[in-house]
Amino acid sequence: MKNYLITGASRGLGAALTRHLTQQGHRVLAVARNEKALMTLKSETGADYWVLDLEELQRKEQCDSFETKLREWGPLDGLVNNAGFLGKSLFEEADEELIRKIFEVNYHAPSRLIKLLIPHFRNDAEAHIINIGSMGGFQGSAKFPGLAHYSASKAALASLTECLAEEYKSSNLRFNCLALGSVQTEMLAEAFPGYQASNKPEEMAAFVADFLLNGHRIFNGKVLPLSGLSV
Repeated sequence: MKNYLITGASRGLGAALTRHLTQQGHRVLAVARNEKALMTLKSETGADYWVLDLEELQRKEQCDSFETKLREWGPLDGLVNNAGFLGKSLFEEADEELIRKIFEVNYHAPSRLIKLLIPHFRNDAEAHIINIGSMGGFQGSAKFPGLAHYSASKAALASLTECLAEEYKSSNLRFNCLALGSVQTEMLAEAFPGYQASNKPEEMAAFVADFLLNGHRIFNGKVLPLSGLSV
């Protein structure tokens, strides 16, 4: 049994991943803003949860209370930075607040969370940190109008993954980024009404869970595109 922290766990891929890992007997600390959804997830899976808006990690009091929870919960074997914001706007029409939120949620929040969690990873075994990226942020992939800032934020997250793997290569921490294609989540449906993705969250969660458990034995500092898996 291992201990994992999953962000964006109240719905979509995060909720499906929590279900998958708990079914395998692992402990999950599910993190999201929606307390009602987290309570439902706990009743379904037995996962523990923490209500947190990741943008609030800028505030010391939020960090302090979260760290107290982490110390009580036990050492972590891994993290999946799954929470994201699919902000959609044509480049010339995007206002500064939208751009700020896209980068805050998709880049700054995962970066802050990794920094906060480093002392809480298990020190007697390798820990695996997965950043959930996007094919939109993968160099050379197809790009789409309205997603310039979203794709740029995911590209920044991918680059951060590579840099952290190098910086911590002599430690027990392993970093990888999964650049997902489209998955039929609530977030996708809100941004692209009527669009049907080729994969369901449960299907992608099975892959991510296996990669979380085993991928770091082979990969470190890799940005892996998953479009070839029809996602």
